[in-house]
Amino acid sequence: MNLRDLRYLVALAELRHFGRAAEACHVSQPTLSTQIKKLEEELGVPLVERAPRHVMLTPAGLDIAVRARRVLAEVEQMRETARRTADPEAGSVRLGVFPTLGPYLLPHVVPRIRQRFPRLELLLVEEKTEVLLNGLRDGKLDAAVLALPLHEDWAETEFLFEEPFLLAVPNGHPLAGKRNLSLGELGDQHLLLLEEGHCLRDQALAVCSLAGAGEKEGFRATSLETLRQMVAAGVGVTLLPVLAVKPPVPASADIRLLHFRDPPPTRRLALVWRRSSAMGDFLRELAGVLRSLPPSLLELPPEDGEATAAGPRRSAKA
Repeated sequence: MNLRDLRYLVALAELRHFGRAAEACHVSQPTLSTQIKKLEEELGVPLVERAPRHVMLTPAGLDIAVRARRVLAEVEQMRETARRTADPEAGSVRLGVFPTLGPYLLPHVVPRIRQRFPRLELLLVEEKTEVLLNGLRDGKLDAAVLALPLHEDWAETEFLFEEPFLLAVPNGHPLAGKRNLSLGELGDQHLLLLEEGHCLRDQALAVCSLAGAGEKEGFRATSLETLRQMVAAGVGVTLLPVLAVKPPVPASADIRLLHFRDPPPTRRLALVWRRSSAMGDFLRELAGVLRSLPPSLLELPPEDGEATAAGPRRSAKA
């Protein structure tokens, strides 16, 4: 048994197709098929159910593929330990971020990362929270920026910052004339929310629960930008995190952004990695760079020409 054959099996488990798995592993299909056969002979059990149009792993194959992922992740950690020992700030980092944060955070932090770690190769992956957690656990990602709280016992977290929410309403909405809101004033509102799987949906539902508000039936957006466009079109109201309304995001004349009275609802963000990672010390340094955003980026935008005072904040749990 060798690492190459384990990689072939993992690729086949993920892609469920010999041709695509071979392409992903940069080998010919007959080569991959032959090596999988040899692995089955060595282990003495069938790993794959072969059918004309699809491939399925046997129960033994699924179990062994899970274990193979862990083995490959540990081997990569060995290599990473050697690389980091030789040059702690070189090499590559596979960093995950979820879609309702990435486009608004990354333009501000990537230049800072490049300045602090000029020899670092930063590989960015944008996915929903569950996919990022699976990638972290399986060793496909080195770290991810995620919303707290998390309940994975394998995860190490380094708190980054707390991001306030605003209420976005269309011009002409009954709330549009308000200078600011209490959560209780959302009680009769039905908010536009994202589809299942987005942590912003869970955060917004937490705020709705606190306020006694509900979800607008019959509509679930696939992105934050869709929510923004629906508000501008007068379809309803939604919550927007403050980074999503800061430059370079263009302002919309059709949307009024309303502050919440202190403390505003917020989401808490952290850098997350595996406790077993050989990169822990370096990732704590990286967290420091991510944490060093200009304070103005996390401040509520001025309302009617006046800045909103900062105070203690209520956190919306993810």
